[in-house]
Amino acid sequence: MKILGIESSCDETGIAIYDTEVGLIADQLYSQIELHAQYGGVVPELASRDHVRKIVPLIQQTCDEAGLKLNDLDAVAYTAGPGLVGALLVGACVGKSIAWALDKPAVEVHHMEGHLLAPLLETEKPEFPFLCLLVSGGHTLLVDVQALGQYEILGDTLDDAAGEAFDKTAKLLGLPYPGGRYIAELAEQGDDQRFKFPRPMMNRPGLQFSFSGLKTHTRVTWEQAKGQCNSNVEIQQLKADIAACFQLAVIDTLSKKCLRAIKQTGHQSLVISGGVSANAALRDTLTKMGHKHRFKPFFPSLKYCTDNGAMIAVAGALRFKHKGIEQNNLIKAYPRWSLEQLL
Repeated sequence: MKILGIESSCDETGIAIYDTEVGLIADQLYSQIELHAQYGGVVPELASRDHVRKIVPLIQQTCDEAGLKLNDLDAVAYTAGPGLVGALLVGACVGKSIAWALDKPAVEVHHMEGHLLAPLLETEKPEFPFLCLLVSGGHTLLVDVQALGQYEILGDTLDDAAGEAFDKTAKLLGLPYPGGRYIAELAEQGDDQRFKFPRPMMNRPGLQFSFSGLKTHTRVTWEQAKGQCNSNVEIQQLKADIAACFQLAVIDTLSKKCLRAIKQTGHQSLVISGGVSANAALRDTLTKMGHKHRFKPFFPSLKYCTDNGAMIAVAGALRFKHKGIEQNNLIKAYPRWSLEQLL
């Protein structure tokens, strides 16, 4: 079965074709980072317009890469939510229209389920059940995954997601958007012991997250310390030290909450996915923690950490096999959509 995957929930247009017999056979991605960088974040209307411009040419490029025509496809999967409603509607309208025209099934895919299942694109795949840390610019979730569609959210963020905190801290330090990569690069030059940053909600039971207070502490530390710098060299070192301390605080919080959830659930496998899962220090910390505490971490390849069509295609294939598809003429987008509503 060959399935076309369409991802358009935010600022990446991702198209892929997944074959259930041989795996991923084509993959194209267009990022709008340069478009939104000048504004310091995603502008929804601009995102929607850019999806309209790019989506059809990318579908054609993906088919050409796979050596297929649209009629060779067996189904079309598209991100139906959560995300920016205008951006979602672009992918939903195009995906559903292609399916109608070809008389093929159309599969609605939950964006976060796509991230959750992204490690299935790898050679070494996790098996159900497992624990999943979904960590991105918009979400920080700990999910107990019993089987496809059987998800229990154990922990969520009460305010900023981890990726959002990275972006806002990068902006504070004058770094480009999106900030996660630049914070990580700068942190390599810094002293992560220079300042003592809080580990949010670690002194409380449970698996909830909160990064707003850490963000505020970072801002106050920066504003107080930069006034004591006497040169640009000292300013640059201060930025590196703050980046390192901030990153360490986030990673400590995420990893220790993961360990707490592993002990609570008894799972031996931990999937880490979403944009922040590309962070090398987070990967290293959780890999070492896995060796020490006898659980196996699974990460998607770096190219599949951020939004992409491949994860939507593989999730759509599994959804189709799991439930089949009820054909109808409705085009739906779900800006808010809980994983726990899936079956």
